[in-house]
Amino acid sequence: MNIGDKVRLLHGKEEGVITKLSSGGQVEIEIEDGFRIPALKSELVLINEAEEAYFDTKPKKTTGFLSSVSKSNESDKEEGVYIAYAPYNDQVHDLLLINNTTKDCLYSLDELQGDNSKNIGAGVVKAKSFTKLGEKMLQEFEQWPPFSIMMVLLNKRLEKQQPVQVRNVKLKASSFFKTMGKAPLLNKDAYFFKLDETVKTLNVSKLNKELNPAPQDIYPAAKVKRPPASVDLHIEKLTDDYDLMSNSEMIQLQMKTFESNLNDAIVSGMDEIVFIHGIGNGVLRKNIHKYLSQLKGIKYFKDSQKTNFGYGATTVKINE
Repeated sequence: MNIGDKVRLLHGKEEGVITKLSSGGQVEIEIEDGFRIPALKSELVLINEAEEAYFDTKPKKTTGFLSSVSKSNESDKEEGVYIAYAPYNDQVHDLLLINNTTKDCLYSLDELQGDNSKNIGAGVVKAKSFTKLGEKMLQEFEQWPPFSIMMVLLNKRLEKQQPVQVRNVKLKASSFFKTMGKAPLLNKDAYFFKLDETVKTLNVSKLNKELNPAPQDIYPAAKVKRPPASVDLHIEKLTDDYDLMSNSEMIQLQMKTFESNLNDAIVSGMDEIVFIHGIGNGVLRKNIHKYLSQLKGIKYFKDSQKTNFGYGATTVKINE
């Protein structure tokens, strides 16, 4: 067994990706919701591609980090700037920046540690080419730092100025090891994902309206949005980019969604609303209950029966 292998617990339903190997047959696996659990090699069984294709009939959700991964005949056609980790041997991977566009790309790549950063590469990568930025040991995946990359496509003739794009990336094993495929321009398998975003066309009429709003737009009539009776706060339901978010960013988005829907429920006159937060490590549930305990206008709140939802939830009763 190696880092990146997908495994299943022999005496449980959990599946995940190996992120760490230790002495004595001890390993660490990251399961789908981002949590890591220890296990012994003897308690695990490898999941091969044939088994996964045969038994897994659920549709694959391709979002965020994984949206860049496509079949080889598709990825070569899709323009963009990519980061790739291409295997040099069983353990060493070349870190490559791929410019699969028709313009030269100015870039600067920094590794991050807290509020500090270290530049590991800067320059220009030519159109339809790639450059090597360094090497990474797969065994040290857990120690790979997050990074920030600045990119701008360069115009060789007079045309609309390209915007500077900055992307912060924190790699997660459960997502990273799913990105293997034929990387653009490399013509070989690599872990790769797209960095740049499609630039939206400027809507002039909308911009003029925002700069010169009509009185009714400045003071619009209040509109109350009635939320659904139950709100699912699982991160994959709230954003397509959850694979690139830190745990704190996920909690912030989940709490913001919770507070917004709770306020709408109160204003719209609902007497009850259910928030589905899952079980996990209990952090989201704890934050929700702490918020509710300090809020006026709530008659009571309680944990919902797992049999109703199949996972953790909180029912909020609102004062009439």
